[in-house]
Amino acid sequence: MRLLKSICLVLAVLMLFSACSQTRTVDRIATDEVTDLSGRWNDTDSKLVAEQMIRDLTYRPWIEDYVLENGKKPVVIVGEIRNRSSEHIQTEVFVKDIERELINSGKVKFVATSQERLEIRDERSEQQLYASDETAKSLAQETGADFMLKGVITSTTDSIEGKAAVFYQIDMELINIESNEKVWIGSKEIKKFITQAKMKW
Repeated sequence: MRLLKSICLVLAVLMLFSACSQTRTVDRIATDEVTDLSGRWNDTDSKLVAEQMIRDLTYRPWIEDYVLENGKKPVVIVGEIRNRSSEHIQTEVFVKDIERELINSGKVKFVATSQERLEIRDERSEQQLYASDETAKSLAQETGADFMLKGVITSTTDSIEGKAAVFYQIDMELINIESNEKVWIGSKEIKKFITQAKMKW
């Protein structure tokens, strides 16, 4: 009996040592390859939502109406993208994906965010003191935005016995800064089904 206990103890230690001594390998993959490891919001979700949202935004009638009325492309700024989901989502990455899609569309002009403008204004103010008259940039010459794009990310999770369904909804709206008129509202939904296998020894 004592021998059997000793053998079991040795086997348990060996199994623990084997589990702890597993090595980690890293493989480089294409940046556009989908890698859904945890089932949570990831870079693929951010890129796909940004692409689809901005494609819809730039093909709606509000742009043509604005150009016909004003004779120029509308100027857009991205405002706050709120995260009201159950996860920690880096909305800054999502904002950059949106900005890239807006600029690359060629349908609108785009201005810096409020935080970026503060840094640029500091630089412009310093130029008034330290740069030559020929190269110093003038004050009060900023391009004002005509529209602000705002959004919110929400999620719900339904789970039971190692299975979970996660539903994300991303709602965005474009608002005329002068009139507060909402000229476009878009929504994108993502649903993921996650299964967690039970641990086997």
